Amino acid sequence: MDKASPIASSLADLDKRSRDIFREIVETYLDTGEPVGSRTLSRSGHIALSPASIRNTMADLAAAGLLTAPHASAGRLPTHAGLRLFVDGLLQVGELSEEERREIDDRVASAGRRTSDVLSQASSLLSGLAGGAGLVASPKAEIALRHVEFVSLSPTEILAVLVSESGAVENRLMTAPAGLPPAALIEAGNYLSARLRGRTLSEALKEIADEIAQKRAQLDAAAASLVESGLADWGGTDDRTLIVRGQAKLLENVEAAEDLERIRILFEDIERKEDLLALLDEARNGQGVRLFIGSENSLFSLSGSSVIVAPYRDRDQKIVGALGVIGPTRLNYARVIPLVDYTARVVGRILDGPR
Repeated sequence: MDKASPIASSLADLDKRSRDIFREIVETYLDTGEPVGSRTLSRSGHIALSPASIRNTMADLAAAGLLTAPHASAGRLPTHAGLRLFVDGLLQVGELSEEERREIDDRVASAGRRTSDVLSQASSLLSGLAGGAGLVASPKAEIALRHVEFVSLSPTEILAVLVSESGAVENRLMTAPAGLPPAALIEAGNYLSARLRGRTLSEALKEIADEIAQKRAQLDAAAASLVESGLADWGGTDDRTLIVRGQAKLLENVEAAEDLERIRILFEDIERKEDLLALLDEARNGQGVRLFIGSENSLFSLSGSSVIVAPYRDRDQKIVGALGVIGPTRLNYARVIPLVDYTARVVGRILDGPR
């Protein structure tokens, strides 16, 4: 049994002829979506070599793991590893025109100030301009807090009052721990107010839980029970939404049965909200646009899709959410990457309100 061909890890592994032919194949594939043959390259006028010489180089590129042939007699396509090498080393990312920037500004702004409307508009916009499906994850509801207070409503219900640094008030109903004395409400509220002041729940969650677990919280058993109940309730909820627009775009230019099957699998992947949110959350760990090509992400290993995502930020440059585009691996990366990046910046600016 033959060993798998080693994959070229950098452009330095290729000579000039190989780089030129590789670039031409990938750019032609991204433009047409079709396998590229040696005769096509020879006739293009960009490669001054005979079809036979081009075929030899294409065979070397295939042996290096950068090209593949869907059928024995067909031309060559870039592999996922080949696309990654192209994007990282040869792709020239374009700049959005002033007209395109103005269109994005105007269309996102036309949604108003409601978060759900802005995010829905952004998802539709990305789909229309990028030719894939637009994905937007709503922000996690995380606000810096100033004060926490517990109010008894009945023997079984407590109202938790959370006051943010901005003065906004959020009320949350809780089930009261059995036999809770009134003094425990005050003690638990004072304890949380001291540790949450100026911080979000997620920022302080682990520290508080560790203090209680290690008996360092200086709370009696009843107050500690109330704090733990609150943290479990508040920290365990994730009411974010995933907005997907333009799935029909993925059906355009589908010709072969295997392409239709890949799209069917992709639609199933998109239905898995939690997995997609986790993928978008990976953008929160980076500084800018992130690109996942095909099998680089296990979620899309079967459908062979590409995802381009970018985080959007609040006025303090804290990442609060992410948006992007999902589509076939032949997305126009040079155009979609700056499109996603700029849309993320516009969404962050509008959701943050006037300066």
